[in-house]
Amino acid sequence: MPSSTVDPADPVFRLHRGGKMAVASTVPLTSREDLSLAYTPGVARVCEAIAADPALAADYTWASHTVAVVTDGSAVLGLGNIGPRAALPVMEGKAVLFKQFAGVDAVPVCLDTQDVDEIVATVRALAPSFGGINLEDISAPRCFEVERRLDDALDIPVFHDDQHGTAIVVLAALRNAATLLNRKLGDLRVAVSGAGAAGVAVTKMLIAGGVDPDRVVVCDSRGVIGRHRSDLTGTKAELAATTNADGRAGDVTEALRGADVLIGVSGGQIPESAVAGMAPGGIVFALANPTPEVHPEVAGRHVAIVATGRSDYPNQINNVLAFPGVFRGALDARATRITDTMKVAAADAIAGVVAETLTAEAIVPSPLDPRVAPAVAEAVAEAARRDGVARA
Repeated sequence: MPSSTVDPADPVFRLHRGGKMAVASTVPLTSREDLSLAYTPGVARVCEAIAADPALAADYTWASHTVAVVTDGSAVLGLGNIGPRAALPVMEGKAVLFKQFAGVDAVPVCLDTQDVDEIVATVRALAPSFGGINLEDISAPRCFEVERRLDDALDIPVFHDDQHGTAIVVLAALRNAATLLNRKLGDLRVAVSGAGAAGVAVTKMLIAGGVDPDRVVVCDSRGVIGRHRSDLTGTKAELAATTNADGRAGDVTEALRGADVLIGVSGGQIPESAVAGMAPGGIVFALANPTPEVHPEVAGRHVAIVATGRSDYPNQINNVLAFPGVFRGALDARATRITDTMKVAAADAIAGVVAETLTAEAIVPSPLDPRVAPAVAEAVAEAARRDGVARA
């Protein structure tokens, strides 16, 4: 990016100068005795103890409260494949959100490779330094394989936030929207526009949370995903086999015909006429940022509840409602992985924070609500113990 795009007087650039985070000591280092305890010779005794019992690393290092925020820079925000250096400000931002909202320490790790084998090998090699791995801004479909292989290889939680963070908050919001409209999740017809990382995860999470897969229709850039398509592989083929029981074909307009819910996670624009074809009293979550698939005011002409990914409209579907508490709970339970049960528990906890004060413009908490992360952490830790993946 040319240097002429940098305005030193711009408050955004002023805030970012020098980065947004630093490392601080948690112990005093003001005397020779302090040094002998924190470093040599005292530290050698701790090293010997961990060498004899590696599980002690959770008690005597930062690993039990620290995650790596890992990216290859291939799908950063709405900017696309901008590479690891340009991705670093986003990863720093993610790290400080972890600390601010859940007291979790986080380290940005921006990898100068987009090869799946190299990413997996590098993260596996780094894993002993951390209690969890947050994958971030890795493009689909590679992100699915990276997460799956790391989840299989490591005994610490691995969580691709672009997939599961979004999905958790969407489930929370839809649960509250359905409650407000006196509807049941299993009765809703849901159209998902977008079959990338977020779209696939949202679909799976809604089904895990109680939406009937037969009543779900997913669209990609070529139209409705279903058994009629011969061009589908991998995760899209799985979606074709498990959703769209009616055998719908065509574009998003056909997917929305009679639908109760639109979940937009594609960035592609959806015409007002398609939204007008939804069932009365519908729900639209148009989550593309900064330009939603349907403008909120346009959607509001045809449906009862609208949510976006933007902070300047009501009902912001923001991942920060999920990932800090999810990792806090997983770390507190010393979980070996993050299960679907834990994700659904997180969604239920988010929904529960505002369950007693629901309105059409407040179906999810504010991202700044201090009640959210503790509630999510407690629910996730309990779910980890129920699922048998907790070590504490």
